[in-house]
Amino acid sequence: MDMDFGGDDEIRFERSGAAGIVTLTRPKALNALTHKMVLALSRALAAWQVDRDVAVVVLKAEGRAFCAGGDILKVYEAGRFGNAPVDFFADEYRLNAQIARFPKPYVSLIDGIVMGGGVGLSFHGSHRVLTENAQFAMPEVGIGFFPDVGGSHLLPDLGGYFGMYLALTGNRIRYGDALWSGLATHTISADGQIGLLERLCETGEPEAVLRNFFRPAKRETERDALEAIALLFSKPTLGDVIQSLEADKSEFAVKTLATMLTRSPTSLSVTFRQIRAGLTMSMDDCMRMEFRILNRMLVGRDFYEGIRAALIDKGSTPQWQPTRLADVDPVEIDRYFETLGDGELAL
Repeated sequence: MDMDFGGDDEIRFERSGAAGIVTLTRPKALNALTHKMVLALSRALAAWQVDRDVAVVVLKAEGRAFCAGGDILKVYEAGRFGNAPVDFFADEYRLNAQIARFPKPYVSLIDGIVMGGGVGLSFHGSHRVLTENAQFAMPEVGIGFFPDVGGSHLLPDLGGYFGMYLALTGNRIRYGDALWSGLATHTISADGQIGLLERLCETGEPEAVLRNFFRPAKRETERDALEAIALLFSKPTLGDVIQSLEADKSEFAVKTLATMLTRSPTSLSVTFRQIRAGLTMSMDDCMRMEFRILNRMLVGRDFYEGIRAALIDKGSTPQWQPTRLADVDPVEIDRYFETLGDGELAL
């Protein structure tokens, strides 16, 4: 049966057997996340948390993308008129924390692109199930932003500094790498999704059901690249990471460095510090830190320049300020992490 939590035609909620099913329904927009979707999902989870008939929550999406991220065009337009949508992010970050502490199994079925805000909806849950069509990325450094929505909690936990590598490059990975790194808990074949969903509704027991549908996926990244990542991205400062990449003449290092040098130097600096800090922080503290960073990003320059280059004047090269990592002022980076006083994120 359908339930209404105020998501209109952007997100659908149904109860089927033992499952509460959430479906993202903006396929034409690659299920980009809106404020309305965030609020509706938060209400649904609050209701289902205390509903004895709901044993498991399943999150899925219509169309070829799972969720390509937040609706940043809206953010751009509001921010340019001095009306940056801080409330959207506050509610989104609260939802990320709510998912992380949700006491029931929370199964995300990811069959397509999952990036940014979409990662925040799915990867803090207990079961992250990816098909061969899944592509994961936190590409924010490429638009002058930072891997938010709990990226500072999720990425540092991956072994071999793989999370730091993903954060600083914005590179995409497939389901084998996601499984190997621990981002995914299970991999299945795309044609198993309908059967999996039916069984979850019947039994409400994801562990047993997923065991039957699990199809191991081979790691896509070669061992030598993983060894290089573990070595190069473990350095104590961003400058040291860059220097190690410059000194390493392997094809992988050259390509990785070239990618990073197209990213916002400010974003790279903030992101490096954020991922290092997140390693020893709780999810709630990570979200508070990210909200501090966010407030500074929304009044900065590179974020709007990055969106302009990517979405407004499609395919143009962003002009970052400062343009070089060497010109980033450490004092400026410190400011991103300072307390907001009365404006801290309330969780």
